Amino acid sequence: MSDQVPVIWWVRRDLRLGDNAALAGAIASGRPVVPLFIHDETVEALGAAAKWRLGEGVACLGQALSARGSRLILRRGPALDVLRGVIAGTGAAAVVWSRAYDPASVARDKAVKAALTEDGVEARSCAGHLLFEPWAVETGQGGFYKVYTPYWKAVRDRAVPEPAPAPGMIPRPDTWPASDEIGTWRMGAALRRGAAVLARFAPVGEAAAQERLDEFAARKIADYAERRDWPAADATSGLSAHLTCGEISARACWHAGLNAMDAGKAGAETFLKELVWREFAWHLMWHSPHIAERNWREGWDGFAWSTEGDSPEAIAWKRGRTGIPFVDAAMREMYVTGTMHNRARMIAASWLTKNLMIHWRVGLDWFAEHLIDWDPASNAMGWQWVAGSGPDAAPYFRIFNPITQAEKFDPDGAYRDAWIAEGRQSPDPRALAYFEAVPRAWGLLPGDAYPAPAVTPEAGRRRALAAYEARGA
Repeated sequence: MSDQVPVIWWVRRDLRLGDNAALAGAIASGRPVVPLFIHDETVEALGAAAKWRLGEGVACLGQALSARGSRLILRRGPALDVLRGVIAGTGAAAVVWSRAYDPASVARDKAVKAALTEDGVEARSCAGHLLFEPWAVETGQGGFYKVYTPYWKAVRDRAVPEPAPAPGMIPRPDTWPASDEIGTWRMGAALRRGAAVLARFAPVGEAAAQERLDEFAARKIADYAERRDWPAADATSGLSAHLTCGEISARACWHAGLNAMDAGKAGAETFLKELVWREFAWHLMWHSPHIAERNWREGWDGFAWSTEGDSPEAIAWKRGRTGIPFVDAAMREMYVTGTMHNRARMIAASWLTKNLMIHWRVGLDWFAEHLIDWDPASNAMGWQWVAGSGPDAAPYFRIFNPITQAEKFDPDGAYRDAWIAEGRQSPDPRALAYFEAVPRAWGLLPGDAYPAPAVTPEAGRRRALAAYEARGA
């Protein structure tokens, strides 16, 4: 094979140059590298905020590649059709990519690999999305882990390779295939006016991700265990969207945590445990992919959840108008920033699934539409953990009371004040940004009266426990 025959780096959710095994493998071949991002059916299926955020990340990677004498080719269509077209146009004899683990991507990748191999094209997938391949962590009996703590104990002392540096220059072909312009894809169209609001709050790209990790390791990780549950505190890494888009590797985060732990920073181990919680979610999705669609635990299919996503109670929850300030602040934070503090996610999810008795799928789908850090495994496991139907779940009778949660984790009301404008003489700019972001059709204004709750925490708890007892649990 001529060393001038290109290799295609199929770019997916690995929008970085550093610690990228697929890119490194393509460069190691000694042949010209054609970076290719495909807007295929898996991209089309993304929610509005996640699709916008992915588009921003793709554009940023394109700029980084240009700075190294390369470029990112953009094509739209079914992955196999696009790959075959670029192979025909470039004469490429190999395609390399980073593995994905969600059911839709796994099915696509298996079909692509089989078809390209049949075509006589080398097709190779590489690790890179996770610390540990899902099939590489087994119980003593050879099965998969269904509870987090044993999983953590099984992996915490495993060796994780150091993250590899970014390449200098990337070998380029003599001629480039044609490329779409990312603006023509209109990946933020579904957000409408909300895209401009999100852009003010969402750092994008590999450099921004590394800067955030460095700042977190230097300033915040020592107090992470104590302060991470306070949603008004700037105490978390803020890396979730970067990890989702692959703008930073899990290995880079892991080693930053290990170095902090070696330096005696008290919160470092808790940070490592959170990284492994993400790993555990993907471990579960790989071995039990139904977690994203159906109740993970048996016996929950007949539970008395409402599936009416357009009921008055569900609509009030979606719009941050439940009358429960902690819940509403959480939902509005998501609409403005595309993210939501983890403690707030649990409280908002508990309110929907337990106090309002609405199915977790309603909430999961709403989060999928509005989170820029949408991760199918973490979010499915998180929703089912709160709802009680999932693996390692909290007992159903553990119902978050948003009033007492606010007293404990937002005692001065800073989080609620940051995101709720109604009734405030001088609302926080973030609270006002919510009214910029939401659809005009909702007819919401900062001067509106704040709603009364449809159900009190006490009444909602009684109703949820009655339904749980009727289930026969």
